[in-house]
Amino acid sequence: MTKSMKDLVAEARTRVETISPADAQAARPNGDVILDVREPAELDSDGAIAGAIHIPRGLLEAQADPDTGKAHDALVAMRRSKGHVNVLCASGARAALAADVLKTMGYNARVIEGGLGGWKQAGLPITA
Repeated sequence: MTKSMKDLVAEARTRVETISPADAQAARPNGDVILDVREPAELDSDGAIAGAIHIPRGLLEAQADPDTGKAHDALVAMRRSKGHVNVLCASGARAALAADVLKTMGYNARVIEGGLGGWKQAGLPITA
């Protein structure tokens, strides 16, 4: 059976938890991290969350795997610590796919509801 991106995102959402933008921000002092999987151009045009880990969705698996030689140290540390990786994209679709993959790879990943749009609607800070 052929599946569309919409199908894949819907399936991923059944396997991952969500967290509100406000709760994701509030959890940061407790050791949770925000992982932004948007493209660099999106960060430039739409703003970014200060202190978030940025790994574009297309590079995620390589940087989440400590054995590739390309691993992102802060992200891999979250797998070891079992802390939450709260994943964000523009609207939530890529974040759902990313969180689903991260869960498969042994991470404790959740999707930030509404993506960056939800973050902004909640009045949370972004950098220009």
